[in-house]
Amino acid sequence: MISPETRAEIRRYFYAEHWKVGTIARELGVHPDAVRNAIECQRFQNSKPFAASLVDPYLEFVRHTLEQHPRLRATRIYQMIHDRGYSGSVVQLRRVVARLRPQSREPFLRLHTFPGEHYGESGVMVRMRRRSAFGAGVAAHGPLPGAT
Repeated sequence: MISPETRAEIRRYFYAEHWKVGTIARELGVHPDAVRNAIECQRFQNSKPFAASLVDPYLEFVRHTLEQHPRLRATRIYQMIHDRGYSGSVVQLRRVVARLRPQSREPFLRLHTFPGEHYGESGVMVRMRRRSAFGAGVAAHGPLPGAT
């Protein structure tokens, strides 16, 4: 952690004197990442707010439509709001729809087996037999002749 005085000096060297990050780090005896953090912290605080988007007046309509019909395509929503006066592009609307669309995917784990890999054993006809993911060599009364 660097002191507020060092942070101010880093900013002065970078913004007023136009020194490079490595030069500032070497001069003040700090790591270059500390210099970058001191500079970046100030950049984000002074950033401009996002400009208004053409989609903004239609956001509530898009949200309401997606709540009722979560699988509705963005191109169809585009046609619906275009009829209501939207003059922006479909690409811009697709980005908004992707952000607003409710996520309804259920998590699951896929089982992957390699060829010939066994995934368990079962008790069939008193003897324990291996089950293969591809059924090779298991018959109703035992392994096929020549199968191992």
